[in-house]
Amino acid sequence: MILPGGLSRRGMLAALGALFTGIVGLLLAVPIAGYILSPVIRERRPGYESWLSLGPLSQFPAGQTRLATYRNPLTGPSDGETANIPCWVRNVDGQTFQVFAINCAHLGCPVRWFPQSGLFMCPCHGGAYYADGSYAAGPPPRGLFTYHYKLEQGHLFINAGEMPTTGSPTASLLNITVGRAPCA
Repeated sequence: MILPGGLSRRGMLAALGALFTGIVGLLLAVPIAGYILSPVIRERRPGYESWLSLGPLSQFPAGQTRLATYRNPLTGPSDGETANIPCWVRNVDGQTFQVFAINCAHLGCPVRWFPQSGLFMCPCHGGAYYADGSYAAGPPPRGLFTYHYKLEQGHLFINAGEMPTTGSPTASLLNITVGRAPCA
């Protein structure tokens, strides 16, 4: 059957099918393109590149690891206590610090510091980390995540706008002898 204008029924249905497919493809492409281009077109919220104080250096004695908290700079009015984020601060020698995210690199459970053994331990699956945050044992694939820090006017500041996801130290083998001769 030939329709007015010289278009067959089959040709008209093929054109409508192509038009419908194009519209659906365009509707699916818009969010995908938005996701891919979001780092370029997205506007950074105020506070994203914030340096927040964890407190005076006197709160973190040399050679010790302490728990500290800071308020997430990207919070909303309904965040409440969940906006307070804990982290572990290790004062290596009075001038060098390491600031670790509290989350295990395996599944994100909060790790605890055990000064008796000098290890961070994860209660969920038995992950263990050395005092420098490097991997010691268990299922974690890497060491603890670390924050960038700086010292200004007697205070310790961390770059808290971005969550740490890289830059963890790797493990090193130490020869420790505790009251007995090493095995041969």
